[in-house]
Amino acid sequence: MSKLLELDHVTKLYPVGGLFSRQSIKAVNDVSFSLDADKPEIFAIVGESGSGKSTMAKMMLGNEVPNSGRLVFDGTDISTIRNRSQREAFMARVQPVFQNPFEAFNPLTRVDAYLFGTAHRFAGANNQAEKERVCDEALQRVGLSMAEIKGRFSHELSGGQLQRVAVARALIPSPKLIVADEPVSMVDASLRMSIVNLFRSLRDELKVSIIYITHDLATAYYISDRVIIMQKGVVIESGDARAVLDNPTHPYSIALKNAVLPPDPRAASAAIRLRSAAAAG
Repeated sequence: MSKLLELDHVTKLYPVGGLFSRQSIKAVNDVSFSLDADKPEIFAIVGESGSGKSTMAKMMLGNEVPNSGRLVFDGTDISTIRNRSQREAFMARVQPVFQNPFEAFNPLTRVDAYLFGTAHRFAGANNQAEKERVCDEALQRVGLSMAEIKGRFSHELSGGQLQRVAVARALIPSPKLIVADEPVSMVDASLRMSIVNLFRSLRDELKVSIIYITHDLATAYYISDRVIIMQKGVVIESGDARAVLDNPTHPYSIALKNAVLPPDPRAASAAIRLRSAAAAG
C-alpha cells in the first residue's frame, strides 16, 4: 500500500545556551508513523505545550528540516523541496490550518482577497467570476457563502466564521493532506464542535487526510482514527484512538485523561459539577 505521508525516525534539535554553546534540546526525538494514500483518516498528535507537536507541524509543512530521519510526502522527501515550482506543487497538496485565525488574516486586508489570491494561484482562476465561483464552492463546503464574507474584514467575522474561512482557503487547491495545528483552541467553546465535525466531513466526503494537532484529548477522542501522544519530543503511546484514549498505559497519558473535560459545553459543565461534588464529599 502506497504512503501519503511517512515519517521515518525523525529528530529535530534546537540549540540552547547562546551563540557559542554546543548544547541542544530534542524538540522531536526519533518519531515514526505513516498515513496510507488510499485510506483518508484523521491522525491526532496530542501533547501539552513543549511536547514537540508544533515542531512536527512545521516539518510536515516544510518550514523546518529534521536533523536526522526523513519526512516523505507522496514519494518526495520534503527536505529536498528547494525551488519555487517545487514548493508550489507541494503546497497545492499539503495545506495548513493554524491556531489563531485572527493572526492568519491581516486586519487591513479584506478576507475575500486571500481567497481570490489562492484561487488564482492554485486553481487557475483568472477572472473575477471564476475566482468567486471557486471560492464560493470552497465556502459552501464549510457552511458559509461568498455573499456572507465578500468585502468584509477579519474583525467583522466571529472566530468560528474566520476559522471556517481558513479551512475553505485550505480546500481551494484540493489538497490531499491538511495539517491543522490547534485549530479549535482559539475558538469559542460553543463553536468548537462545529469545526471538529467539519474535519470529519472533509475526511468522509472529500477524502482528505488530516493531521489534527491538539492538547485536547476530548476532541481527539471524538474525531480521530489514530493517535500518538507526545511528551518532551517523544511518542509515549500510539495506536487506534479509542483503544489508546480509553485505556492509556503511560502515567503522562493517564494524567492527561484524568484532566480532560468533554468537548460539549453542557457535558463539560456536568462533569465539573460532579468533580466539585466529589471533592466536597
